[in-house]
Amino acid sequence: MSTAELHTLTGAYALHALPDDERREFERHLEACEACAQEVRELSATAARLGLAVSRTPTPGLRDRVLRDITTVRQEPPSHGRLARAAGAGGRARRRTTYVLAACIAASAAFGGVAIWQNQVAQDARQEANRAGQRSEQLAQVLAAPDARTSSGTLEGGARGTVVVSRSVNRAVFLASGMERPPAGRVYQLWFDDGGTMRPAGLMDPSTTSDAMLMDGPVDRASGMGITVEPAGGSAQPTTAPLALMSLPA
Repeated sequence: MSTAELHTLTGAYALHALPDDERREFERHLEACEACAQEVRELSATAARLGLAVSRTPTPGLRDRVLRDITTVRQEPPSHGRLARAAGAGGRARRRTTYVLAACIAASAAFGGVAIWQNQVAQDARQEANRAGQRSEQLAQVLAAPDARTSSGTLEGGARGTVVVSRSVNRAVFLASGMERPPAGRVYQLWFDDGGTMRPAGLMDPSTTSDAMLMDGPVDRASGMGITVEPAGGSAQPTTAPLALMSLPA
């Protein structure tokens, strides 16, 4: 996707309406484009305010009543001549106002819940953008740390995995390349090895074969990490044999 095309995705991203592959590409673009990042923040805030402005729930039966009533409002016939327009202006204005008001009320009644949904979507998008930004900053902080150390290994199937650890930041980043996609309904899960006890460290994106992710939680005294295939949503403890076990660099 070109940079020009990415600039047009701010609105869809603010409403959490992008498919996963476009969302990830746009989030990478956001890291380097302050103009788009600012626009996303503004659009998200605006959507939230608009949602809150009309988030009152209509009374029961209002939608049906309004939709029934507006069916009795006849469409205006074409007017002929200045005198006819002048004579009918008052009545038409009143009928037009009534019709528009009824239509607005009907729309409000029909979509009263949409405003609440839009507000929630905007809040979710804003929170997700903030989380993505924070994780990107933390990931870059680990990779750029003066004490960053790496350890690499071969995963099952010939894929490669590299773990980068910064003890000063107390976080780790896992980079994978060439991994096969997990079976449907399954996901790759990362683990910290705390002296033989496996601690959950995050789920990899099942739609990509190469990824760089900030592992969840601090490194602390973990001496290694592992990867298993788990049910979608992850597990509290590994349920399958590890695809790889790697020692963390000192």
